[in-house]
Amino acid sequence: MSTATPLPAESNNGKVVLLAQDDDSTRAVYHALAKEFPDVTVVMEQSVSRGQLVKRRVKRLGVVPVVGQLLFVSLVVPVLRRRSRRRIDRIRAEHGLDLSPVRGGVVHVPSVNSAEAREALRRIGPRVVVVNGTRIIGKDTLKAVDAPFVNTHAGITPLYRGVHGGYWALAEGRPELVGTTVHLVDEGIDTGGPLAQVTFPVSDEDSFATYPYLHVAYGIPRLVAIVRQALNGGGLAPQADHGDLPSRLRYHPTLWGYLSTRLTKGVR
Repeated sequence: MSTATPLPAESNNGKVVLLAQDDDSTRAVYHALAKEFPDVTVVMEQSVSRGQLVKRRVKRLGVVPVVGQLLFVSLVVPVLRRRSRRRIDRIRAEHGLDLSPVRGGVVHVPSVNSAEAREALRRIGPRVVVVNGTRIIGKDTLKAVDAPFVNTHAGITPLYRGVHGGYWALAEGRPELVGTTVHLVDEGIDTGGPLAQVTFPVSDEDSFATYPYLHVAYGIPRLVAIVRQALNGGGLAPQADHGDLPSRLRYHPTLWGYLSTRLTKGVR
């Protein structure tokens, strides 16, 4: 039995699809796109369960690192979030980030790689697909429609693929590489050709809890420009601002790794 939500009739001629999971960054991206473009349809996949994520990480990284990551997420991140509320509010105000729930019709699918997701994409017929926060997209979905898939990534690729690129750049003493990449989506993890990259400064008030909001705030203007270019018929050619960097996939820090970096380098 299909678990997809019926496609709203008014969205049948959509030109922009936001293929995403629901979180603050997706909400910010949606409202920015909806403000600029008249017809944006959201195709929302279900979140991957915590158990599935843990199993995958253990298989890839081993038990000890994953335990360290879980301790960091459960013990440190909630404290950082509480202490960063005012800073996050200022970032939202300064950059005009709208984190209110997505309005209008949303097509719900079990996964971006499901038959339901591909059916929705074909019925909408978008000219560009914006990806935000989904699981890795397989080739069948990427080939479902003749449109570019574009993602906003929190990190300067290819050195900071994966998650928390800004944090890792600071932890490695590379503040000049704290930034966001807008790139084409392929079957790899943040391996698609970069379309635009922007770096930004962080303040002493910033931490692991605020970096994601800065990433999306600085990335949205570049994303909007690229979507507009695609809708106007312009080709999306990769432009590697940092093409000489090595490629490395990043994960969550462990509890002990984070504490060591904070004590020795002051990176929060």
